[in-house]
Amino acid sequence: MTRRPVLLTITAAQALSVASASVVAVALPQLGRDLDASASELQWVVDAFVIVFASLLVAGGVLGDRVGRRTTFLAGLSLFALGSLWCALAPSVPALLVGRVVQGVGPALLLPASLALVTAIFPDAVERARAIGVWATGSGLGLASGPTVGGILVEAFDWRAVFAINVPLAAALLVVGVRGLPRLPPTPSPHRFDVGGALLLTGGIAALCFAIIEGRTLGWGSPGIVASAALAAVLLAGFLRWEQGRPEPLVVPALLLQRTFLAANLAGGTVFFALIGGTVYFTAFFQQVQGRSALESGFCMLPLGLAVVLVAPLAGRLTPRLGAGRLMLAGLAVAATATLLMLRLEPGLGYGAIWWNVALVGVGTGLALPPMTVTALSAVDPARTGMASAVHNASRQVGQTLGVAVLGTIIAAHAGAAADGGRALRGVAAEDWVDGLHVALVVAAALLVAVAVAVAALVRPGSGGPPAAATTGTVARPAGPEPLRPAA
Repeated sequence: MTRRPVLLTITAAQALSVASASVVAVALPQLGRDLDASASELQWVVDAFVIVFASLLVAGGVLGDRVGRRTTFLAGLSLFALGSLWCALAPSVPALLVGRVVQGVGPALLLPASLALVTAIFPDAVERARAIGVWATGSGLGLASGPTVGGILVEAFDWRAVFAINVPLAAALLVVGVRGLPRLPPTPSPHRFDVGGALLLTGGIAALCFAIIEGRTLGWGSPGIVASAALAAVLLAGFLRWEQGRPEPLVVPALLLQRTFLAANLAGGTVFFALIGGTVYFTAFFQQVQGRSALESGFCMLPLGLAVVLVAPLAGRLTPRLGAGRLMLAGLAVAATATLLMLRLEPGLGYGAIWWNVALVGVGTGLALPPMTVTALSAVDPARTGMASAVHNASRQVGQTLGVAVLGTIIAAHAGAAADGGRALRGVAAEDWVDGLHVALVVAAALLVAVAVAVAALVRPGSGGPPAAATTGTVARPAGPEPLRPAA
């Protein structure tokens, strides 16, 4: 199989895993009625996947470096298919939650391995940047298709179909992957996999995500949330201390402070904070405030995802020419501007007046994703691309989790109980909800601007890595110190 079909297979697998996080939301009302689930149980149908996915990403990425990216990718895709089948057949909420946990392990292995495979398959810096642009469309495709496909499946069949559809799709990708993905040698190491570091980091991220997700429901000052946040701080601090003395650490501590890598992760986390947080509440606006159906609301968000699909490959091609720094700044600026323009949202505003603004949010995201990914991977030697990819994707996951929680808290502060339950809003309740959304959008835009300033300080505007790096065996670097090499 040539490189292009391999790239498309990897991108399709990423799109499938991204869509699974949003497609379920459309099915929750019917699922709740069928399984007699409480509001808290329905929330955990979403949260179980997110927490497992985010907390295992780094360990999954490093494991891919050690045992082989192809093996890890196929294992992740297999677990995702198994978890989806389990969910589709689940007779109760507890059984469904077990399936969601298995589902979440799949993308934690698949996602960093997919990006590491792209880097290995395209060693030339220019081709690699273009390929990462295509790879980034997987996120846009997943975002665009998730709510829409979910609405179609629920209306045509029932809630189980949103899980069942993953099984044949993942199986087809597995067949193509087994036949076509290259067998890349794993990174040799005389040292054991850092199990202690993996446990500390996984536990720390899981505790952090729990505190972020449940903070609005349980109260940010509640004993459970305070304890969870404290546990996260202790475990993450312990992880950093543990890694200092390891001969082959799970994550090289110096990498986390490298200027370009730090900039890429700040940008990635903030873009997903605004993008996913905004997407969740834009969809709620169309449903709760404007009274549209789930299917209609999904179609209203299509311009955003399609814009990412169209713009991300273009940004990948432009990265070697214009530099990752310039494109990251341009993407952040467009995303911030588009977010502020969404302040025009009002209960009676027609969709014809806003669709292009929804698309503009996607344009900014599509511009920013490929150069920030190139920048993150350029900070390390090719042998450690799984590590870099995993840390970068983990920053995105934590960013989107924080975005949904923080923006939701801001809206709830204005709308009160009307913000919960997914009920239709009219009159004063709708106006209060929209006022809260406006404040949340200002916060998201301000963060995008602040991170753009930080990126400008940390990354040279024209940086992007010289094409000649492809012949040296190192990943092209935007700026900063030499790439981190594997430990001897």
